[in-house]
Amino acid sequence: MKVQFNTDHNIKGTEKLEAFVSEKVNKALKHFAERITRIEVHLSDENAAKGGPDDIQCKIEARLKGLQPVLVTSKNSSKEKALTEAIDKIKAALNSVIGKLSSH
Repeated sequence: MKVQFNTDHNIKGTEKLEAFVSEKVNKALKHFAERITRIEVHLSDENAAKGGPDDIQCKIEARLKGLQPVLVTSKNSSKEKALTEAIDKIKAALNSVIGKLSSH
């Protein structure tokens, strides 16, 4: 399972941040690993320097073997909170998609 990490021009995509994101995603989605070909994580800061309660957006797209990609979005005040929420959402979405497949 490859994790691809992207940021917009308002968030510095440091190696430390990339390692943090990659580790959290890999750990959270490890039991889906054999079905996922790639995970894309996009972090963006919608209001740039202004800040705000929900200005950090995290999108996670999971590409599954032989299926349509699954995309979730989360907005929060910090990168960590937005990432954690998006990971929770993608886990729920993958459980739903994979659960439907195994019940057929």
